[in-house]
Amino acid sequence: METIPGSPEFVPPPPPLQPPPVIAPPPASRPRRSWGWIITSIVLAVLLGLAGLVIIGQSVSRSLSFNRGFKTASAREVGPKLDECILEDNDAHNKIAIITVDGIITSHTADEAGNNMVDVVKAQLDRAADDDRVKAVILKVDSPGGEVMASDQIYKALENFQADEKDDHGKTGKKGKPVICSMGSLAASGGYYISAPCRWIVADELTLTGSIGVIMHGINYRGLMDKVGIAPMTFKSGKFKDMLSPDRATNEIPAEEREMMQALITETYEKFKGVVADGRANAHDLNKKEGKPLAANWEDFADGRVMSGTQALNLGLVDELGDFDDAVDRAMNIAHIKDANLVEYRERYNLGDFLSMFGQNSQAKDIKIDVGLDIPKLRAGCLYYLWQMPGY
Repeated sequence: METIPGSPEFVPPPPPLQPPPVIAPPPASRPRRSWGWIITSIVLAVLLGLAGLVIIGQSVSRSLSFNRGFKTASAREVGPKLDECILEDNDAHNKIAIITVDGIITSHTADEAGNNMVDVVKAQLDRAADDDRVKAVILKVDSPGGEVMASDQIYKALENFQADEKDDHGKTGKKGKPVICSMGSLAASGGYYISAPCRWIVADELTLTGSIGVIMHGINYRGLMDKVGIAPMTFKSGKFKDMLSPDRATNEIPAEEREMMQALITETYEKFKGVVADGRANAHDLNKKEGKPLAANWEDFADGRVMSGTQALNLGLVDELGDFDDAVDRAMNIAHIKDANLVEYRERYNLGDFLSMFGQNSQAKDIKIDVGLDIPKLRAGCLYYLWQMPGY
């Protein structure tokens, strides 16, 4: 029975079913650009490009030597790589090379490129010897000295640099070039040792020099070990195998050992005096009356004492009182030239040397704090031509 809409019996039909709403996923967000990585990549690309240009430029400069008339120059396979820098351009054809020895003389401390002071000085002398336009070398010394071996190696290099080369028949070939020493505030012990072979020595009247002597440093801490109850145990093959051992009681050191060590010191000390005597005698033979001969009693003052430049002049240990400019004038006078450009040879560091500072497995880099003092670390059992300043 159908019901009529509006009647009490009318039941409305159910509403039609609605489809479920479609839930759309949120729109994908655009990835954010990492500007930090982009900038870093650009900077690294620029640095690599500049490094490549520098390496190419260095290769070209090594291949062509303007100082030798565009002749092919032989590059060093090992050792310091040097670039010539002009310190004073006097528009001259001739040159005077400046070589600086500053600080402790050592062959154990290496720079970023792995070269020590002796290597660098030798390379600089070789460079000056190969350049025909270099007529003289000025050795600037500001050093309290250092290791015996390192000082002697630099001394021999300076001596050979000034000597004339001779062929197999004894005829003189390439002549040596004079080295003029310009002392700074300090040229003591090993600093004077490397100055002695120079053709002419210029010192300021307030320069501290001299200190002709030898020192060997050691520490004995056996007394401290006894206090804390530590007993050393030593097994040795011979009586003197533990010479200079720091853990022996002083009464256990045989008298013969003390005599042997003193004989070693004396032998090295006599070597020092021989270097001074020979160097100053050779210089005086070449300088004639213009230079200063050694005083007859100079050995009385070779007892380790330091002296002023004026005192050294009176003893004949230096030839002239003056400054660096006086050394330049003297160099031109001895080399018989009227003018010269002043040049020096500086180490060249490539990209590999730069990157090696950030990580090396074979050699750790120490972090140092500069407190105004360069305190030398003396190695036990090592001989030194060194003046230890008060407070060191």
